[in-house]
Amino acid sequence: MSWVETGDERARQQHVVDTLESAFSDLMAASPDAFRVKFRKMADSPFAFYRGSACLFHRDMASLDEPWTDERTSRVWIHGDLHVENFGTYINSHGELVLDVNDYDEAYVGPYTWDLRRFVAGLAVMGWRKALPEQDVRDLAATYLRSYLEQVHDFVAGAMDTDFALRLGNTEGAVHATLQAARRNSRSALLDAASEVTDEGRRFTDGPGVRRLDDDERGRVLEAFARYVETIPEAKRAEHETFYEVKDVVGRSGFGIGSAGLPAYSLLIEGFDEAHENDILLSMKQANHPALADVVDLPQARDLFAHEGERTVVSQRALQVHADPLLGYTTVAGVGFVVDEVSPYEIDLSWDELHEPVDMEPVVRDLGRATAKIHCVSDADSDHTVVDFQTEEAIASVLEGREEELVGDLVDFAVAYAERVRADHALFVEAFRRGRIGRVQAV
Repeated sequence: MSWVETGDERARQQHVVDTLESAFSDLMAASPDAFRVKFRKMADSPFAFYRGSACLFHRDMASLDEPWTDERTSRVWIHGDLHVENFGTYINSHGELVLDVNDYDEAYVGPYTWDLRRFVAGLAVMGWRKALPEQDVRDLAATYLRSYLEQVHDFVAGAMDTDFALRLGNTEGAVHATLQAARRNSRSALLDAASEVTDEGRRFTDGPGVRRLDDDERGRVLEAFARYVETIPEAKRAEHETFYEVKDVVGRSGFGIGSAGLPAYSLLIEGFDEAHENDILLSMKQANHPALADVVDLPQARDLFAHEGERTVVSQRALQVHADPLLGYTTVAGVGFVVDEVSPYEIDLSWDELHEPVDMEPVVRDLGRATAKIHCVSDADSDHTVVDFQTEEAIASVLEGREEELVGDLVDFAVAYAERVRADHALFVEAFRRGRIGRVQAV
């Protein structure tokens, strides 16, 4: 059933239920309580539902005739869940504070337009929540798309995609303010919030979401950590012998709406010296199966990775280029996990104080540029990729003479799909309340 066919809402509701069950059945069976919380969060608003249902979006896109791609541009590295709240700050491997796309759990190979469609549709859903007139939503979506295309052409003209970043020196408005806020944070404050210094050294503080491990589980996690260190690129690996010494490890829960039911751990490691304020906090989280992989048939991508942890990390390194030097992967009981730093300098871009289109316009312009960067940097110039061509040249070629048509088409799509999301949200809430979604009951 196509998402356009809105006449039979009972059939559409079953499609929504079937898609969620197909995507999450194993995790729902393993942790129904976690998914009850996830679904309650998704029920809160149409945008929360949209954030948690990338699987539904991609299944809908698979039935869509896509006139803006060809053989090459339908198989580039894409983010896979590019909504307006998946952008934030981090310190890159050069030590620079930048704002970029974050949360690469759904990253995979697919049509570049699906990232664009997901962003502008989410922008329209958020615009409805903020009661923006439809024309303002259309104008903001068009600004994002035109900024994306302008940045693609800059890369075609010779600008180095690996050098591009949104920094304090080239941003304004809310993006600049987010970077400034991240800069004011400190590692000491982060460590003190999660741990305490004892006679035996720094240890995690017990509290909600913290689970102490028995000796067997702790041993398995430490063995997994040793394997993780070997996946850090040699050029980024610390030379200090004690840098990766584990000081404490605990089980964790509550990492976010997208991580419901996924096992996770937190680790404290020594860092560059023995000073307690320089300890480093890491997360080790089970990687999930990307929704894109169920609708994009690309054997060379499917067979490239041993597990989802490796897929997530390789994807992030390709899309982010100057990624966290502590980013790596491992396995626990044969299942793929992602390991990265929990940094005090990571702040999500917030839309809470963005109410007027005039304030949103510079933000969507910057995010369009950032989206172009992740697509264009993850191509033949990348160390790890199945994309063996220059993405910017392929996109410019397939759109030659048709760019304004693309903008018009995707803006219309954004408005129409946002309406579908609002209707799907109501269908989802009804199905959840009636206990119709797998083993997850609302009561």
